[in-house]
Amino acid sequence: MIIQILLSFIISLGITIVMGFVVIPALRRMKAGQSIQEDGPVWHNKKQGTPTMGGIIFITGIIVASLIVGFTEMREGNYSHFFVLVFALIFAMIGFLDDYEKLKKKQNLGLTAKQKFALQILAATAFVLIMQFSEHFTTNIDIYVPFINTTFTMPVFLYYIFAAFVIVGTVNSVNLTDGTDGLSSGVTLPVSVTFIVIAFIWNDVVSGIIAAAITGGLIGFLVFNFYPAKVFMGDTGSLFLGGAVCALAITMDIPLILITLGFVYFIETLSVIIQVSYFKITKGKRVFKMAPLHHHFEMCGWSEYKVFIVFTSVSVLFAIISYFGVYQRYW
Repeated sequence: MIIQILLSFIISLGITIVMGFVVIPALRRMKAGQSIQEDGPVWHNKKQGTPTMGGIIFITGIIVASLIVGFTEMREGNYSHFFVLVFALIFAMIGFLDDYEKLKKKQNLGLTAKQKFALQILAATAFVLIMQFSEHFTTNIDIYVPFINTTFTMPVFLYYIFAAFVIVGTVNSVNLTDGTDGLSSGVTLPVSVTFIVIAFIWNDVVSGIIAAAITGGLIGFLVFNFYPAKVFMGDTGSLFLGGAVCALAITMDIPLILITLGFVYFIETLSVIIQVSYFKITKGKRVFKMAPLHHHFEMCGWSEYKVFIVFTSVSVLFAIISYFGVYQRYW
C-alpha cells in the first residue's frame, strides 16, 4: 500500500508542476486575470490581472495520478475513488462557471449565491444517491463519533439532509479560505496528509491513493501559488478541494471528523457569519476589521506570508488532534 501512496503522490506532484509551466502562460494569453474586490484590502489591487482558474493545474495532476494508481482497484470492482473524483469534479465545474462569469463580467461577481447553493445541493444529493445505489450505504447508516470511539445509527433519508449540510458547508468554507496567496493550499495540506495516515492505518488503499494525489497536487501548486502568487486556484480549484475533502470523509465514514480537521475552514466561515449578523443587528458596526478572518489579520498588519504560516500551523495542530480522534476505530 505504501508504494501505491508514494506513486500517487509523485505522479500528481510531477504532473502538477509540468502543468503549471504550461497552463499559466496559456491563462495569461487568454487574459484570464483575477478581478479584485473593491472592498478588499487595498494592497490586493496589485494582484489585479494575476491568472485565475489555476485549479485546473492541480486538478489534472490529482485525477491522472488517482486513475493511474487506482486502476487495479477499479479492475477489482472498487470504484470508491472514482466516485470521489467525479464528485469533486462536479464542484470544480460549478466553480469554473463562477470563474467564467467573473471573467466575462470583468468583476469579482460570478454566479449568484442562490445559483451556487442550488447547484451544490443538487451535487450533494446526487453523490449520496450514487453511494447508496452502489451499496456503499444501506437503509440505516452508522455514524462514527470521533474521540469517544462509538457510533450511532441514522436513517438514510436523514443522512441525506446531514450529508448535504456537511458538504455544502465544508465546500463553501474551503472557498472562503482561498483569500490570500497559498492559504487554501497550505491549510488543506495537513487535511490531506491526515487522510493518508488514517487510510494507511485502516488499510484503505483507495482513500490513501486519492489523499496522496491531493497532497502531491497541492505541494506542486504551491510552487506557483505561494506568495507572491503567479496564479490563483479560483473557485474552480477551491470548490474541487472542498468537494474532495467532503467526499473522502464520507466514503471513509468519518464525516464528523471535519469539525476538527476542518477547523480553520469553519473559523473562517464563522467570522463571516458573525460579521454579517452583527453588522445587520447594530446597523453598521463590525466585530472584525474585515471578514473572512484572514483579512482581519491582514488589516491588523500581518503579511500574507505570516497569515499563511500561522493558519497552516493551526491546521497542522488540528490535523494531529483529529488523528487521535479516530485512530482507535478498528483497534
